[in-house]
Formats: sequence, C-alpha cells, structure tokens
Amino acid sequence: MLVHSRQLHNQEQGLMRQDSFSEGGFEKYREKARKEQFLEGMDSVIPWKELIEVIEPFYPKPKGAGRRPTGIDLGRGPVPDETTICKFLHLVNQYPQENGMKVSRGTIVDASIISTPSSTKNKKKARDPEMRQTRKGNQWYFGMKAHIGVDSRTKLIHSMVTTSANVHDYQVLPDLLHGEETPVWGDAAYSGQRQAITDYAPRARDFTQAKGSHNRKLTEAELARNRNKSRVRAKVEHQFGIIKRQFGFSKVRYRGLDKNAHRLFLACALSNLVIANETLLK
Repeated sequence: MLVHSRQLHNQEQGLMRQDSFSEGGFEKYREKARKEQFLEGMDSVIPWKELIEVIEPFYPKPKGAGRRPTGIDLGRGPVPDETTICKFLHLVNQYPQENGMKVSRGTIVDASIISTPSSTKNKKKARDPEMRQTRKGNQWYFGMKAHIGVDSRTKLIHSMVTTSANVHDYQVLPDLLHGEETPVWGDAAYSGQRQAITDYAPRARDFTQAKGSHNRKLTEAELARNRNKSRVRAKVEHQFGIIKRQFGFSKVRYRGLDKNAHRLFLACALSNLVIANETLLK
C-alpha cells in the first residue's frame, strides 16, 4: 500500500512538472488548417481601408456607458438601406477590376436552389410565405433560387437575382446580362431563349445547351456540341461551390427574400474576391 502511494505521488509530481504543448513551442510547428489558410488569404485581399470608409458613417456611436454594437443582425433588425449595400458591393467588385480582372464579352448564366426549412414548428405555425416549392428530377425542394451571371473569362459574378424556388430559370435571363455580350452560355433550362438574349444583347450568340424530349432525342452531333459547351459552362459551378461550401449558404438563414438577398449579395461579392485571390496577391 505504501509503495503504491509513493508511485502515485511520483506520477502526480511528474505531471505537475510537465510542460504544456504551448509552453514548449509546439504551436510554431502545427500545420495550419484549411480554414485558417482561407481566412488569412481573405484578410490579405479584402480592401479593409476602403470598406471602413464606406461603413463608418453608418456605424452606431454609443455615448456613455453601455454595450458596444456588435454588428447588424438581419434576423432581428431591419434590412440595411439598399443604397448602402449597393455602394459596399460596388466597391468590393470594383477592387478586382482595378487590379486587371476586367469583365469580358462572354456571360455564363445559371441558377441554384437554396433550401429553407419547411417545418411549421414556429411562432406563426406556418412556413415562410415568400418561399415556394419546386421539383428537380424526382426530388422536391422548398426555398429560394439564386440566379447569377458569371464572366466566362474571369469567373467573376457581375449579375445576381433572387426569386422563390418555383420561378423558372429563363424568366430572369435578361437581368443576368450586361448587354455587351457576344456569346451567352447556359444549361438546357435556357434552351429556346434566343430571342430574349438578342433583345437585351443584340450582338450575343446563343450557346445554351440543346434540349431533347421524349419525342425527339438529341443527335450525336448535338450531344458533342453540348459537351463542348459544358467545358465553358462548368465555370459557373465554381462560384456556387464557394458560396455554398466556404461561406455556408446552402440553406437560408432568415425569413423572407429581402434579407436573404442581401446576404447573398455579400456572399457573391466575397466569392469574387476568393476567385480573384491569386491575381490580387501578385
């Protein structure tokens, strides 16, 4: 019993004298996680000085004692003024263009569904009245839809529209074009919209993918052309991947389209900085 007590005592003394990993400088040799590397890269490319100059006049300045403001919570407070948001987004999008990433003549259009909870377990016992359901394949979705227009060369988003999920992709096609396009790429959801494209962008050629039907299958030549178009059209998926995976916008956070649209505008602007990261760091 005495020997056992001495062993425990010696072990406790050894543990008390043991240095922690941080004291031994272990943190210096720890490999940085992907999220840390991503945040450091974003911190280096975001034009903080210019953004602060835009935001500072609208930032609350409390007098005397009290809690300092911690930002805007769209879930509790009102939606920020549209003019302020537009100035902020214009500044963020202008920054890559000033560093050599100009919008070219080609535009890729696409849309993606952003789900929202369909449960009625809330105060009003009802689903969000501004969201709608739609079917994609054999799967039903309830939520909103993000429509974007992406530059075919730089992959920068230059246009964005939000609607409920039941609005078809082609219905907002003119809002995704800047009017100076020569080619326009899109998936089969935009097939047959050549007139709508030329009405808004007279010099644009329709490079949307051909769409087959039960009565008429696509020929081998049409399938080959679709594959060639997909090589360009796939660039738009990079932006949706950043918005949904890196910025976590795979599901809506607020009720109503307006607040979620403001969040999506900010996510698109920051996603452009991620795309332009390598160019801006040169």
